[in-house]
Amino acid sequence: MSMSGTNVDHHRRRHHSAPQDAGGSVWLPAAAGLCASLVGLGLARFAYTPLIPALIAAKWFTPSEAVYLGAANLAGYLAGALIARDLGSRIGSVWALRSMMLLAALCCFACAVPISFVWFFGFRFLAGVTGGVIMVLAASTILPHIAPSRRGFVGGVIFAGVGLGVAASGTLVPLLLQQGVTQAWVGLGVLSAVLTLISWKAWPSEAAVAHGSEAHHAAAHGTRSPMVLMLCVEYGLNALALVPHMVFLVDFVARGLGQGIAAGSHYWVLYGLGAVIGPLLTGHLADRAGFAAALRVGFLVEAVAVAMPAVSSSPAVLIVSSIIVGGFTPGIVPLVIGRIHELIPHSAAGQRTVWAQATTTFALFQAAGAYGMSYLFTQSGGDYTLLFVIGAVAVAAALALDLVAGLTATRNRPA
Repeated sequence: MSMSGTNVDHHRRRHHSAPQDAGGSVWLPAAAGLCASLVGLGLARFAYTPLIPALIAAKWFTPSEAVYLGAANLAGYLAGALIARDLGSRIGSVWALRSMMLLAALCCFACAVPISFVWFFGFRFLAGVTGGVIMVLAASTILPHIAPSRRGFVGGVIFAGVGLGVAASGTLVPLLLQQGVTQAWVGLGVLSAVLTLISWKAWPSEAAVAHGSEAHHAAAHGTRSPMVLMLCVEYGLNALALVPHMVFLVDFVARGLGQGIAAGSHYWVLYGLGAVIGPLLTGHLADRAGFAAALRVGFLVEAVAVAMPAVSSSPAVLIVSSIIVGGFTPGIVPLVIGRIHELIPHSAAGQRTVWAQATTTFALFQAAGAYGMSYLFTQSGGDYTLLFVIGAVAVAAALALDLVAGLTATRNRPA
């Protein structure tokens, strides 16, 4: 590339990465990110949860098979997180994101035909892959275009798409199921395809996404510090804590409490509404209190909320628990991204590397937790309480690790 071309690209990167106050220039990329998280996470993953009782009732799968299919999606999420950076470097982050949204829509259509357990397992796995890739690439593709003072809020907008997907699935799935299970999957596929087309041109210029050898050279900066590694473990434990609500909540209400699919879907809508508001609130809290303090408060509140269904199954308790845990499902994401930026303040490549590491750790813990809890659920004869207790202990452990890491760092800081 010529020097003049390099200067032009550098100018374009500065232009697109500069603080942006014009509404359109900020909100178009944010809207694209919201659509991506809505499709790849909100619909491709979370729409399956309210479908579990219907799949069982329609004799598509046994209860244990339906739960393992949910875990297949989480295993795919891990695979997606592992391949995301390489895929983005090969075809460009924007094209990777577009491709994953298309694949998510295709997976919904494929799941409308219950050819076999293996067929369904494969497409649930691929749907998980789309979510993992989108989680790693969406924010890192968009946030460089946003002024630092607004990144927390815009990050919240991006991941609010997860909650919108949950809420949409909780309201649409029962309506679609009135026509049949096949029609429900087709409806989710159509919605995913429409959102993909709407966001197609809204992604930011690829010029701001870099950067081969430069990124690889800088990526190691600060990525192996004890605080960073501890943060990744905490994020993984948080993932484990979310599994009982994400995989079992609707089934717990519908079959465990005997209240039926409609009642389970109502709690799933509350979960989704919490997930819409959660990232916006946690981002706002972090802007005022700092990401480290906000993360600790989040872990504490989340631990209580995850444990609540193990203590009581009253409607009031389940409503509060569903909303709060729903809020932290995507709401923890901007907190962890912001904390990474605090720990590695001067290396964008290092930040991207650690975020990929954190997402992979999250996916690993989540997949292991889903399979482990599915096994425990089967072996215990359907003991939902045990699952919620394990989740609460996991996030309490994350809080304890963060407090210990903070005290250690304070003691080791030069006077």
